[in-house]
Amino acid sequence: MAGLVNKFLPNVVANWEGDNGFVTAIWQTLYMTFVSALFAGIIGIILGILLVITAEDGITPHKNFYYWLDKLVNLFRSIPFIILLAVIGPFTKLIVGQTIGPTGALVPLVVGTAPFFARQVQLALVEVDPGVIEAAEAIGLSPMKIIFRVYLREGLPELIRSGTLTIISLIGLTAMAGAVGGGGLGNMAISVGYQRFENDVTIVSMIFILILVFIIQGIGDYAVRKLEH
Repeated sequence: MAGLVNKFLPNVVANWEGDNGFVTAIWQTLYMTFVSALFAGIIGIILGILLVITAEDGITPHKNFYYWLDKLVNLFRSIPFIILLAVIGPFTKLIVGQTIGPTGALVPLVVGTAPFFARQVQLALVEVDPGVIEAAEAIGLSPMKIIFRVYLREGLPELIRSGTLTIISLIGLTAMAGAVGGGGLGNMAISVGYQRFENDVTIVSMIFILILVFIIQGIGDYAVRKLEH
């Protein structure tokens, strides 16, 4: 078995360990994905809730606030990620002290993902039955209690679906960040595999990314099935 691996994947074996090896690249990808997912998730949920409750038919409507927040979310969703990496470079350096490497990729990953997730949260929460919300208002629940006891509880399955989709999208962004110095499997695939014509490295990097995507999708689907049954 080892002989076959050495024969067909010689460059993968040569680049398996070390600071620039596959083991390090996998951990860097996991680090970028889950740390940025945590912060983008918190920000996205807050922004999504604000979009829902301040809309014209929300529980605390505020026309001007909703208008500017909606436009701000659309603005950051519209910026291509590769450009965003460069544009917010000074802000990234101010926050984390560097613009390259996995840590340097965290800020643009959060900024690029949070507006996308915010819109997904908004779409999930507007599907909550208006009758349930009206009943909660009728019995005198405060807006904060309606958010936690009605919106988030009733919309949880859709929020998990949206979160799964967002994390999978985020994995793709980490690969893009890696291609421009962010590290991880994207860096391995481009800087080592593509630029050095080591095709086995590129293919194995892609396989690891696909495995990660399938695992995240499987966990998300399982959680939704448990909640809905």
